[in-house]
Amino acid sequence: MNEYKEILYAVEDRVAYITFNRPEVHNAMSPTLRHETIHALKSAEADDTVSVVVIQGAGKSFCSGYDVGAKSYDGKANAISELYDDWTDQINRGILRDQLTIWHLLKPVVAKVHGNCLAGGTEVMSICDIAFCTETARIGYPATRAQATPDLSFFPWKLPMSRAKYLQLTGNIITGKMADEWGWVTKSFSEDEFEEAFAREVKAMASIEPDMLTANKMALNQHYEIMGFATALNAVVPWHHASHKTRPNAMKFREIANADGLKAAVNWRDEPFREVDAPRPPRKDK
Repeated sequence: MNEYKEILYAVEDRVAYITFNRPEVHNAMSPTLRHETIHALKSAEADDTVSVVVIQGAGKSFCSGYDVGAKSYDGKANAISELYDDWTDQINRGILRDQLTIWHLLKPVVAKVHGNCLAGGTEVMSICDIAFCTETARIGYPATRAQATPDLSFFPWKLPMSRAKYLQLTGNIITGKMADEWGWVTKSFSEDEFEEAFAREVKAMASIEPDMLTANKMALNQHYEIMGFATALNAVVPWHHASHKTRPNAMKFREIANADGLKAAVNWRDEPFREVDAPRPPRKDK
């Protein structure tokens, strides 16, 4: 894969930068973007000049979630065969497999989060080893209000029970500053200082030899594996399938989207939460 279509990849000063490059849709993740990201992660892992991998987003957002409007967003994009299509939830299993690439990667992966970081975007951010964000970033999983449980069930592992339940049950969107205060992300910075502060953090980390970073990451991961991390993530696949396909009200969101468009479905889902979700940043004059 010599040329990427939906990401950018560059290596500089011992850091590999993977940039989601669909700014016109706030970097919504298509299957192409996901597959290119996996390839780039593996390339960085095999590059002995790289100590740290950064995932970031072009334009106004880190990632607005999965591109549910894409025609290729269906089980057949991930199915092993027709026998296993749909009922074994190949969408969820494929996404889980892809996201765990970050977990198993031998090098630390750092998320650089700004703007919208929603649904699938929070999965990427949360499975990364470290996450830095702007204080004004909008972080949450509104899809749990109407569409399905998370593909990657990270909330119980990233947050205390009261806040994990609050965020998954309501789908509420919080600010990057609040995510920092709650321990969901590593650190948050003001918009003005974010670029400089992020560069300072990553430069220091990248000065460590990659084999030392690998030893520390794998030692840490092993503790969470013993506590049941991977088993728990795989165990909730049936709940994703039930919430997405077989519960009585599973098709409401899709029915509205098909009849009136995706924007109308999102408005139906999110209208009751306008006063509690983190506000959208004001539009700047061009």
